[in-house]
Amino acid sequence: MIVRTLEEIIGSERDTRAQNWNSRRLLLRSDGAGFSLHDTVIHPGTETLIWYRHHVEAVYCIEGEGEIELTETGTVYPLRPGTLYTLNGHERHWLRTPTGLRMICVFNPPLTGKEIHDADGVYPPAGA
Repeated sequence: MIVRTLEEIIGSERDTRAQNWNSRRLLLRSDGAGFSLHDTVIHPGTETLIWYRHHVEAVYCIEGEGEIELTETGTVYPLRPGTLYTLNGHERHWLRTPTGLRMICVFNPPLTGKEIHDADGVYPPAGA
């Protein structure tokens, strides 16, 4: 059994920071759960290109407002608390927020915690 608190994750090696966001990684591949679970904060006034080409991500918004725009179609989906989206088709997208967002994210295959988005917004494949 694994029991963790957000307070013990913040400021630890599981608190991954990038220019537009920080991801508090509650469960990682090394935990052996078969998925990873993240409490992610997207900074206000940011726009981030993301493409999980090698992962499926499910995202549940719990705070803030924003939008995702699919790069292939230009379709825009508003985000607010209570909204879920799943990138089960590996959709490349822009994530934008004027207010900031807080999201709960699940990845399959699970992340190691050391991934960094490349220039295309992609994380490397699992095991790379």
